[in-house]
Amino acid sequence: MPATDLANDRKILNAAIREAGNVVLKSFGLASHSWAKDDESPVSEADHAANDILHEYLIARHDGGYAFLSEESVDNRHRLKARRTWIVDPIDGTRAFLNGVPHFTVCGALVEDGMVLLAAVFNPVRDEFFEAERGQGALLNGIPINASRRDQLEDCTMLAHAPIFAHPAWPSPWPPMQVDQVNSTNYRIALVAAGKYDAMVALLPKHDWDVAPGALIAEEAGAIVSDHMGGKFLYNRLDPLQRSLVCAGPRLYSHVLGLISHLPRDFSSLRAASKGKT
Repeated sequence: MPATDLANDRKILNAAIREAGNVVLKSFGLASHSWAKDDESPVSEADHAANDILHEYLIARHDGGYAFLSEESVDNRHRLKARRTWIVDPIDGTRAFLNGVPHFTVCGALVEDGMVLLAAVFNPVRDEFFEAERGQGALLNGIPINASRRDQLEDCTMLAHAPIFAHPAWPSPWPPMQVDQVNSTNYRIALVAAGKYDAMVALLPKHDWDVAPGALIAEEAGAIVSDHMGGKFLYNRLDPLQRSLVCAGPRLYSHVLGLISHLPRDFSSLRAASKGKT
């Protein structure tokens, strides 16, 4: 992959994510028309406006023969044969956006041969722009970031749906932790990348657009990202879905995995019950 080619793609991606984020920000805190999709998750006019901007920047203006996979677009299987594919989430955390909570992001990644090359995650309310290029490290607002070096679960900071840790079925109880919840999955991963949290866990299936942007940023910041069994992610498959998500600093990761890797391989049956909780 020519360096100049990827450098240009990075400029285009960052510009697209910033523009979409700035447009979404204008609607934040205001009554925005929304409705429920088939899976009962919310979507709004702002999601569609951001999606249009991302498509315009990444596809209509960028004649690279790349494909486009978005939460708010019909899946065009052309992406399976394309050289590279943009994977985007116009608003990751729509529920937070609609409720006036600043825990949503606009996200995008560029994927080739199942691997993420570029990524950007933007929280426009907090003006936090996370970005990464494979092999070049991760940045937050232009400053290099690094994942936490914490090596103990007790009293760590964890992003997850807190009730899962209190479930009586765990063979080994989780130690006391500071557990917070943030709607945007990519934002959770990015916060771990920046060392603002030690780890995050989502024990339900996640689409590529929920994972790919944040995952590269976290990995480039030194964190480890996988499913709950330690399996690495391959993106842009026929079914662009990952079975679960774990992200943690390099010294804490094995401790987290040690408590969850016994769980069933497939959580698909739980998807209908999740409704965005994790």
